[in-house]
Amino acid sequence: MSKMTGGEALAKSLTLNKVEVIFGLPGVQLYHALDGLSKEKQIKFITTRHEQATTYMADGYSRASGKIGVAMVVPGPGLQNASAGIGTAYSASSPILVISGQIEKDSIGLDQGKLHEINDQIDTIAPVTKWRKRITNAEEIPAAVNEAFNQLKTGRPRPVEIEIPPETLAEVTNTDLVEPGVNPPSPISDDDLKILTQELLNSKNPLLWVGGGVISSNATSELLELVEFLQCPVILTNQGKGAFPENHELCLGSLHRNEPYMDKMKEHDISLAIGTRLGIAATTTINHKVIQLDIDEKEIGINHPQAIPMIGDAKASIQKLLKSLKAQSSPRQPNESLRELLKFRKNALTTIEPQASLTNALRDAMPDDSVFISGMTQIGYYSRTGYPVNLPRTHITSSYYGNLGYAYPTALGAKVGRPDIPVLAVSGDGGFLFNSQEMATAKQFNINATVVVFNDNAYGNVMRDQKHNFDGRVYGSELENPNFEKLAEAYGLNFYQSNSPEELNEHVKKSFTLNEPTFIEVPVGPMPRPW
Repeated sequence: MSKMTGGEALAKSLTLNKVEVIFGLPGVQLYHALDGLSKEKQIKFITTRHEQATTYMADGYSRASGKIGVAMVVPGPGLQNASAGIGTAYSASSPILVISGQIEKDSIGLDQGKLHEINDQIDTIAPVTKWRKRITNAEEIPAAVNEAFNQLKTGRPRPVEIEIPPETLAEVTNTDLVEPGVNPPSPISDDDLKILTQELLNSKNPLLWVGGGVISSNATSELLELVEFLQCPVILTNQGKGAFPENHELCLGSLHRNEPYMDKMKEHDISLAIGTRLGIAATTTINHKVIQLDIDEKEIGINHPQAIPMIGDAKASIQKLLKSLKAQSSPRQPNESLRELLKFRKNALTTIEPQASLTNALRDAMPDDSVFISGMTQIGYYSRTGYPVNLPRTHITSSYYGNLGYAYPTALGAKVGRPDIPVLAVSGDGGFLFNSQEMATAKQFNINATVVVFNDNAYGNVMRDQKHNFDGRVYGSELENPNFEKLAEAYGLNFYQSNSPEELNEHVKKSFTLNEPTFIEVPVGPMPRPW
């Protein structure tokens, strides 16, 4: 037992849980937390220029590195500003810890007009967090931090939040630091294993649907072994890109809205979904038995009520399944009729220009072991099918949250998490300006991620849809942008303007040789629908 402030207990508890980086903004309710962190040399504090960026960066850090991302903000407007990133992490099943301040504990809920006060603050983020706790006594901090990390590392990974009033952080008390525990993941039950094994062995043409749960549980090598044992094709959700290599002969890739392969679903007699809620449009045509294996039992049956539920961690469950299959059968031989289905899918993919040329230029410039953040822009949309991914944690989307402005700060967090490999974000001009101020963060901390901004001086997707659906009328979607070259130079970033796919390819490759952040502008006109 040692005498320390609550802020010191917080910092030491984070160190015990192997936190290396915190993305945050200082503020009056956090002073003692920041003082405690200043004494922990293992932890680096990266100061952002907006609270929204703290959680985007924590999310990018988590998804690229596989570690826990941590964000720190003041209460009230700070936490509300950060909620967009919390929601993105929630939708993508990304484990981030959000540490929020609070007003003075004796004033909570009294509506006295205290600085940053918001009644029921903890309830405002309940819909986008897995677990929350308000800590009002300093001696409770170590156990609460450990429970937060237990929540982050068990079950479905999603954001958690702890909030601490300023006098609790300032309080000096005798505190016991608690070593964090380890809880191994649980596989599917033995009864479910028997059912699943027999269903797969009896199937003539099984189909696998793979989501982000496979990446979260680090089950990619087990999945590859399972697919090659069963000789079955794999469909990847947008979140599942990277769980199975798209250059593998059995990979169908990610399906899109107007998917020709939907008509071929009847060729399969069973679908096994692993780590996905099966929410993508192509699943609506499934007319055969569905088995859904997921760590989150609440996800089972949301989109397919008749799905057979199997609850368990993807990695532990696939390992158990492989042992069972090998004990009862030999690996299947390649199926020629299946080869024809695979050929059909690859031949049916539609090439859309100019998205295809620009996406190909990016893909050619980026090594397999680089991280691509697909912003909510035309190239980002097209990348879901047009940008093949072969390694886990190298393709990051905003999942179903679909929010503008996330791509650039998420890329900065990803680069902090993976400083050893190239990181690139694509964004539209409108979305980029949501968080363009984070160029200052990139420069200050030399976070040498590359951002490619496709500039059409509009919210281009909205403008095209307006013209198409409303007799050519456009309202609210036209933009007048700053001079991006001068803006990048003002922040101290390297700048290139690419006026062709060839120049884009060249500039991206060059940016990866520099140990400095880079901004690449690509002037474009209106683009057709990328689906």
